[in-house]
Amino acid sequence: MNNFLPVSKQDMKERGWQQCDFVYITGDAYVDHSSFGTAIISRVLEANGYKVGIISQPDWKDEKSVTILGEPRLGFLVSAGNMDSMVNHYTVNKKPRSEDAYTPGGLRGKRPDYAVVVYGNLIRKTYKKTPIIIGGIEASLRRLAHYDYWSDKLKRSVLLDSGADIISYGMGEKSIVEIADALNSGISVKDITFVKGTVFKTSDLSVVDMSSAVILPSFTDMQEDKLNYAKSFNIQHNNTDSITGKILIESYPNKVNVVQNPPSDPLTTQEMDDIYTLPFMNTYHPSYEKLGGVPAIKEIKFSLTSNRGCFGGCNFCALTFHQGRRVQVRSHESIIDEAKKMTEDREFKGYIHDVGGPTANFRSPACDKQITKGVCTGKQCLFPKPCPNLKVDHKDYVNLLKKLRNLSGVKKVFVRSGIRFDYVLHDKSHDFLRELCKYHISGQLRVAPEHVDDDVLKLMGKPESSVYDAFLAEYGRVNKLTGKEQYAVPYLMSSHPGSTLKSAIKLAEYIRDLGYMPDQVQDFYPTPSTMSTCMYYTGVNPSDMKPVYIPKDTREKAMQRALIQYRKPENYELVKKALLIAHREDLIGYGKECLIPSRPYSNSGKPKNKNVVSASDRGTANSHKDKKTKTQRKSEQTGKKSKAVRHGNKNRNSR
Repeated sequence: MNNFLPVSKQDMKERGWQQCDFVYITGDAYVDHSSFGTAIISRVLEANGYKVGIISQPDWKDEKSVTILGEPRLGFLVSAGNMDSMVNHYTVNKKPRSEDAYTPGGLRGKRPDYAVVVYGNLIRKTYKKTPIIIGGIEASLRRLAHYDYWSDKLKRSVLLDSGADIISYGMGEKSIVEIADALNSGISVKDITFVKGTVFKTSDLSVVDMSSAVILPSFTDMQEDKLNYAKSFNIQHNNTDSITGKILIESYPNKVNVVQNPPSDPLTTQEMDDIYTLPFMNTYHPSYEKLGGVPAIKEIKFSLTSNRGCFGGCNFCALTFHQGRRVQVRSHESIIDEAKKMTEDREFKGYIHDVGGPTANFRSPACDKQITKGVCTGKQCLFPKPCPNLKVDHKDYVNLLKKLRNLSGVKKVFVRSGIRFDYVLHDKSHDFLRELCKYHISGQLRVAPEHVDDDVLKLMGKPESSVYDAFLAEYGRVNKLTGKEQYAVPYLMSSHPGSTLKSAIKLAEYIRDLGYMPDQVQDFYPTPSTMSTCMYYTGVNPSDMKPVYIPKDTREKAMQRALIQYRKPENYELVKKALLIAHREDLIGYGKECLIPSRPYSNSGKPKNKNVVSASDRGTANSHKDKKTKTQRKSEQTGKKSKAVRHGNKNRNSR
């Protein structure tokens, strides 16, 4: 039967079911699409012969809300949804978001804070002994002790706080089937200690192969000294691969141990293809139609997942802990078959919105060694310089894009997932960049340099600023060859660990020289299980334990953000204060180098009383009238003035 999975007793009755094998409780609306974790896990279990029912966004204030499908034969599956519930609910300033794209009608407030913990305890109140398996991004990234930004404290493993029995971490397809098979064979959930990609709790370490285990600092030790958490995190970071990863043990008071098994093996191409051919309905449950549907479907309905995993290694990204560093890909045939089905959809207008994944232009493991030996520990593939063993080849991706754009009914294929511009630069053929500029963007390319201060970029795990400049030059050259006038739209981040007011001013000067004013800026958001979040909490870089400057003061963070958008009238006072604190009065006035005038902006965005200039202001303006920044001089010397044009004001509202 190709239909939505049961969401009510009536649905179960129509299928002839007396009882579900598993009941999946999710914080998202029920969207049966391969971009939603709930859909993938439930369909994988269905394909393996298990009966799965869905309870979407239960009322956590009502104990009966988790009982509407009855007690499952094998267990409850629990996920917060496609996002960590706290990220879903709050901005970086800890203010409630205005809408929830994963809820019908975009309504907010349909899931609790810390949803996995709340749902787990809600189930346990009624079903005392029924197995509870938690998974998804929230459980995966909180599987061991972790810093929680919203409560500003170190929290225990979510396994302990949720009352669950086991965590299926990472993407979960392999581990969830192994857990299901074990439960179905009569094995107690407390005895399922052998599945890769899982975390379990025990007071008896005799069930663990201690010869391949690493003892992490205890939770008590980490509470007493943040440096112990930094040490623990670095060990975890070096054990995220299925081949090189060790068993990790974290102890808690009362002889409780949380044990993390090594990650599941990456999916083969055939396994990826099998998953994406499952009978997804590719839309939201029809019961949501009267509420206006689920907004999140708009972004992904006509997009294609090409790959998983990322060897980019950005320190503010949690992909290493969730999908891993080894890239996994679908075959061309699988992706093209999905695209052909898209063209048959009555809502399809001829545009494939994206073909990508975490990083669009990664279509193979970083090197052959990763396939048999696993990823290297203690070093990255692209940072600080590309590894000599790195394979840089876009041929497979270019061929895939060609096939897709030649399909009947397809007008244009966009690439909107992020691309690694440093990886593009190291491709000697330049075919990919030429194809990208000619066929797969429309006026602008979104790239993520994040910053221009090399000290900050180093802590981000990003390439030096000169690499981005080189990419812009190559991007401009290729666009000229293809006869295109297209622009690069950079993503920029403020207040990342290591970023000082001096760093932020350097970024503002760079933006000034480009003649580009970003419409949006991302403040660093300390989400669970990233290297940058560990820096934020501990004040050290866990990879070398060296101290790191952390901008935590809300006023300073506001100033750093305002500096990136220094032209906005509402930012004037913050920018001025930042410049005065940093003793950069030379950037206040009317000279070419100045960021802001001496007088506040009027409502029109122009300086007030511009023609009335005091003697001191006139002196400031004159003293800088003919000066040029180092960037400007370098630009004129190397003939890169087109860079400012490519970042021109045409794109001020493009994001």
